[in-house]
Amino acid sequence: MGLHGFVNLRRILFVLPVLLLFFCQPAWAGNRVALVIGNSAYKNAAPLSNPVNDAAIVEATLTNAGFDVVQTRRDLQAIEMRRTLRDFADQARDADVAVIYYAGHGMEIEGTNYLIPVDATLERDTDVYDEAFSLDRVMLAIEPARQLRLVILDACRNNPFSEKMKRTVGSRSISRGLARIEPATANTLVAFAAKAGSTASDGNSKNSPYAAALVKYIGTPGLDLRRVFGFVRDDVMKATGNRQEPYVYGTLGGDDVPLVPAKETAKGPTREPAGEPAKEAAKEAAKEAAPSPTLRSEIRRDYELALQVGNKDALNFFIVQYPDGYYASLAKLQLAKIDAEEKRVAAAEKARQAEQEQARLLNEGAQQMQLAKAASDLKAAQEARAVAEAAKETAQHQAA
Repeated sequence: MGLHGFVNLRRILFVLPVLLLFFCQPAWAGNRVALVIGNSAYKNAAPLSNPVNDAAIVEATLTNAGFDVVQTRRDLQAIEMRRTLRDFADQARDADVAVIYYAGHGMEIEGTNYLIPVDATLERDTDVYDEAFSLDRVMLAIEPARQLRLVILDACRNNPFSEKMKRTVGSRSISRGLARIEPATANTLVAFAAKAGSTASDGNSKNSPYAAALVKYIGTPGLDLRRVFGFVRDDVMKATGNRQEPYVYGTLGGDDVPLVPAKETAKGPTREPAGEPAKEAAKEAAKEAAPSPTLRSEIRRDYELALQVGNKDALNFFIVQYPDGYYASLAKLQLAKIDAEEKRVAAAEKARQAEQEQARLLNEGAQQMQLAKAASDLKAAQEARAVAEAAKETAQHQAA
């Protein structure tokens, strides 16, 4: 090979990895755009105090997180909301990541979710088709994004429109909160402030419990979105005395997907995490930022495989291989759940045997002393069963 050929070979060997790096960038490394909507000043219903405040802190968080575009709109009427969604769809077409955050009134009719502009009247149930915007319409606005689509709805509040709305058809269902959704597009998440069929609290402070929790975690560098919404759920459950449980619908792939890359410096002034949970989240994110993405993906895949096998041996083997970190903690929670279920089954069987023994003694006309002992044994077995069932529910809740 001549000198010229050798130089060309070296150039190819140098350029090829660069090209591969360029075309294989993770979803969070590209152009990111966001639309933030806060509807408070409803004209035909009591105003909501927090949505515009919630929109403000979400806007600041996403701006500080380095988003290329953050549009914020407040108190949108129907015509303004239609134009805003249309314009944002044009921006999402050139984006890798598109996010929509909405705070305000929402409702569900016949299994379809709707976001309500501030000028809606909704005198009849059929008015929703003309005066509100279906969640499907909102999803269309982010659909062009190439790699990640995220809709966050703090819209599950107790809806005053549904109470005064005339029903044109008696069988038409109008439920509390919003209806569950299964996004049709891959790499799409829809986060509800409260799970389907339940309502969210507007809160007694400047911001809703959901928005206050969301901004603590969503801008944490390197923190996977699934963990972000897991931390948000825990904070909201704690703040509302377990009355409000946020929920996320949709799926992502095996790689971690943070909105803020671990090595990216956020734009604008830095924000000190609020409270100990956020500090712990930042510490966890920093720990997990150290391993390579390939290693993190391998750990996730091994954990999911152990979860599919679903027995103690598989989970214990995983913990031996990966004794520390987030997935080790998850594996331990799964082990606790399996152990709690085994104890519940054993307690239920013991209670069943005690019931059979008492029934046998009664049929045989046993002495009073034997019957009293059987009754005592049955009571103890039933109490143990109740304790085991409660422990199982707790373990399931923690593992979830």
